[in-house]
Amino acid sequence: RCLVVSLILTVFISALYIEYLGKILFLIVSILIKLEDPKGKVFFSQERNGKYPGTFKMYKFRSMVHNAEELLEKLKDQNEQTGPVFKMKEDPRITRVGKFIRKTSIDELPQLFNVLRGDMSLVGPRPPIPREVEQYTTYQMQRLGVKPGLTCLWQVGGRNSVDFDGWVELDIEYIQKRSLWLDIKLIIKTVFVLFGDRN
Repeated sequence: RCLVVSLILTVFISALYIEYLGKILFLIVSILIKLEDPKGKVFFSQERNGKYPGTFKMYKFRSMVHNAEELLEKLKDQNEQTGPVFKMKEDPRITRVGKFIRKTSIDELPQLFNVLRGDMSLVGPRPPIPREVEQYTTYQMQRLGVKPGLTCLWQVGGRNSVDFDGWVELDIEYIQKRSLWLDIKLIIKTVFVLFGDRN
């Protein structure tokens, strides 16, 4: 019953945002992305893992230079995250517009379309890239036991300061404790974290 209510809430919030707030913001961000790097597309799409073993195409505002994927190989030895995930605090591929939309998580807003399509939920573990999942242990695979989300415990708990093992533990904790009330708390906390958390 709680999951049904959570689904209804997810679809309602996503549709409401896109209808009344998203259009203007999407237009402004799209123009800024194109002005800084005209060669690339406004949106970046990438195959991600959903609830295992499913995959889907996830959308984001492009926050990196148009040839970011080609440059990745040269940067892998500078990875600052543990486990199979690649992260750099000062990733040279990120554009000036990209730094802002990443800091405020505006780059994630196109995923509301993924939510409306049923690929994702508002709350749940962040969807990984298949090449990362190939390196998962049996224990880490537990984070793929539910539909991925826009925000999660890791997202509001200092995402850039948590190593991959800690990230997995937070995801498993969410899966074990998930409820409508927890989802609502995480959504509210996400709004405050976007504008007040250095991580």
